Amino acid sequence: QVQLVESGGGLVQAGGSLRLSCAGSGRTFRGYAMGWFRQETGKEREFVAAASWRGTYTAEADYADSVKGRFTISRDNVKNTVYLQMNSLKPEDTAVYYCAAVLGSSSRYYPDWAYWGQGTQVTVSS
Repeated sequence: QVQLVESGGGLVQAGGSLRLSCAGSGRTFRGYAMGWFRQETGKEREFVAAASWRGTYTAEADYADSVKGRFTISRDNVKNTVYLQMNSLKPEDTAVYYCAAVLGSSSRYYPDWAYWGQGTQVTVSS
């Protein structure tokens, strides 16, 4: 049984930083893309960042334009864990952040992803 468990969300002031973690279990994620999406209440889930598999110690990253230059995704393929370092946070970054995994290439379209975590709330105050 595949599980993705996020942690690291919380309340932060604008301009601050948070680091989200997502630990995968139940299988190896070799060959899987791992990524992050976010969802505000009443809105559709939107792509944030993804790291495609390129080998045990490498990954190829993709970012939404709204977070490029502020967020950094990384993955530890030995630990089956993906991270999202979020800097220069803005109030518009407030959302529930979800970790996801899919075999093969990443996608910016959330229905393409097979596995999801339960989400972690990030709130940025102005």
